Amino acid sequence: MTRLATYEDAEQLELLNDEFNGKGETSIENIRNSLLHNNQEFVVVEQIDDELAGFICVQLKKSFCYDEYMVEVTEVYVKEKYRRKGIAKNMIKFAEEYCIKNYPVQKIELLTGKKNVVAQIVYDRLGYKDDNEIHLSKRFKR
Repeated sequence: MTRLATYEDAEQLELLNDEFNGKGETSIENIRNSLLHNNQEFVVVEQIDDELAGFICVQLKKSFCYDEYMVEVTEVYVKEKYRRKGIAKNMIKFAEEYCIKNYPVQKIELLTGKKNVVAQIVYDRLGYKDDNEIHLSKRFKR
C-alpha cells in the first residue's frame, strides 16, 4: 500500500535511511520531529504487510516570485528485496497526484546521480526529462 508516512513509521524509516544514506546521518528524534512538524516536506512510503519497502521525500519550496510551488523529489529508496516491482513508480505517482490535488504546481523536479542509470530509466518512463538546467552545489565541512 502506498501512503503518506506517519509518526509511527519513524523507526522503520530510520532503518531504511541507514541503508540508503549511511548509519548516523540523522537520529530517530529528528525523523519523528520532521514527520510531525516539517511543513516543507512530505514522505511517501510503500508498505507491504507490516514492513516499509521504501520511501521518497518530497520538498515543497515556495517563493514570492511565483504563484506555484516548486516541488522536488529529493530521495527515492526501495529495499533491495523489493526492487523491480514498480514500488518507486507507485510512490512517485502517488506523490505527483498528492501534489496536484493539494498545491498549485506546474512541475515536479527530481535529482539523481549521473551514474544511476537504472533510476534514470525509471524516471524517464515516468516522464521526467533533462530540462537543460545545471544543478550546482557547495559543500561545507561539519
